[in-house]
Amino acid sequence: MTIYPDFYCKKVTDINLEYLKKNNIQALILDVDNTLLDFNLNILEGLETWYKEIKANNIKCIILSNSNKIEKIKKVADLLQISFINFATKPLKRGFKKAQKELNIPNQNIAVVGDQIFTDVIGANRMKMHSILVEPIDKKDLLLTKIKRPLEEIIIKKYLKKQVNK
Repeated sequence: MTIYPDFYCKKVTDINLEYLKKNNIQALILDVDNTLLDFNLNILEGLETWYKEIKANNIKCIILSNSNKIEKIKKVADLLQISFINFATKPLKRGFKKAQKELNIPNQNIAVVGDQIFTDVIGANRMKMHSILVEPIDKKDLLLTKIKRPLEEIIIKKYLKKQVNK
């Protein structure tokens, strides 16, 4: 198992169709907190336009969140008209398995997109799914997440150094 993502970018809307097609991605599992929504529940700018292009190219999407705040998750799910799984217990496999079953796509053709290494990336890698790490939308975080961020920054620096040396 690796702690490094397969791909790293600034935000979800930077993930383009060319990249997804090149990597045979047919479905996306999307995190919500600090990936699609900031701490104050503002939706990522350009998300709706980006998703329309994704959907028009037959790439399925589902939201997978560790949050138990359904109204918050539903805000994005309703906007994009996609289903969601809350209280996913990432990086445990349970939530990822439920999402894969609903998507009905093989694991190797699914990418998991999120802002945390210790939940999204590790969970995706454990499931043999493609992992895409994005920068958090906002500096504000839940306390537990805030504690993990400095360690994640060290891992990201090592990852970026490896990418340059490839």
